Amino acid sequence: MRVAIVHDWLTGMRGGERCLEVFCELFPDADLYTLLHIKGTVSPTIERHRIRTSFIQSLPLAQRFYRYYLPLFPAAIERFRLGSYDLILSSSHCVAKGIRSPLGAKHLCYIHAPMRYVWDQFENYSGGGRSGLVARVGMELFRARLQRWDVASAAQVDQFVANSHNIAGKVQRYYGRPAAVVHPPVDWHSFPLAERSEEFYLMVTAFAPYKRVDLAIQACNVMKRRLKIIGKGQEEVRLRKLAGPTIEFLGWQPDEVVRDHYARCRALLFPGEEDFGIVPLEAMACGKPVIAFGRGGALETVCPLAGQLVPGGEVSQGDQPGRDPRSGAPTGVFFFEPSTESLVQAMESFERRQAEFDPRSIRDHVAPFDRRLFRERINAFAMAALHGPAL
Repeated sequence: MRVAIVHDWLTGMRGGERCLEVFCELFPDADLYTLLHIKGTVSPTIERHRIRTSFIQSLPLAQRFYRYYLPLFPAAIERFRLGSYDLILSSSHCVAKGIRSPLGAKHLCYIHAPMRYVWDQFENYSGGGRSGLVARVGMELFRARLQRWDVASAAQVDQFVANSHNIAGKVQRYYGRPAAVVHPPVDWHSFPLAERSEEFYLMVTAFAPYKRVDLAIQACNVMKRRLKIIGKGQEEVRLRKLAGPTIEFLGWQPDEVVRDHYARCRALLFPGEEDFGIVPLEAMACGKPVIAFGRGGALETVCPLAGQLVPGGEVSQGDQPGRDPRSGAPTGVFFFEPSTESLVQAMESFERRQAEFDPRSIRDHVAPFDRRLFRERINAFAMAALHGPAL
């Protein structure tokens, strides 16, 4: 069986690359196609594959500013000429699903999100004062064309598997296609349970506009709380200007340093609307609560405190989609308006009720997201795509 794996770009180990790593383990002889590869930025498991890049790789300053070439991405992914493959397994949040499959090949797409830059996250990427004038004008000019291409490219996929029910709903809404759901993997046994904490909050994130790192910085400025931020990205200059004296930028860190910070932090801040979000599960694997924006993928992973106020009234222990009905134990606090004030209120609520969080119960909540289960389910979908009707 010949397999081709397709991933948007290889520039760091984030949630999508954790999924890709499992795909590479399942199919160690697969060819890997991607728009751009910065060597040494992904795991050895991924780097060992035969990696084939697009013309984006050779464009001026592409390694640093590749996102500015977004209007060229559809042409770049379609220009690949695949040989004889039985299965195309794409890992897509942008254009990977648009690769042209060879005759007779089945295309299974694990979708992290429809192209968020032109759909529901358009305002975060193009407006709000967070993007330059050239970027905003460019996005406005190309949005409709990219949306049409995105819908047309989805028609070439034989089956979608979404990373969350949140994304499955968007696949149906934007593409008119159903999608199965397999939550991304967490190697939770590799994270240490920590029953004590230090007096700092933590973020682990890329500095993309929709991550709303600015909200976390502003809330910690107001409350004069320590915040450590692991990550980097295109918004770093702006974010550093916002940061007060209690904010510390650590850059990207190796896995062992990230785990150590999860174990020592007071709680994780997760202020953006995410497609799914592996980072909260990693923090919870260490027994740490999560203070999250109550929309998107966080609703499938974080269990709120009993009686927490939400739009429309109060919630009981069993009302939230993320809650494990077997335990009833809270794993975090939600806030529901994308504002500094709303996040401050959630942090204050957490600090008043911090004793209600049990580290062992929080860690146990992560077990259903185990990496082994993800591998088994993806393999089953791949075999079904090849040999029979979809699961």
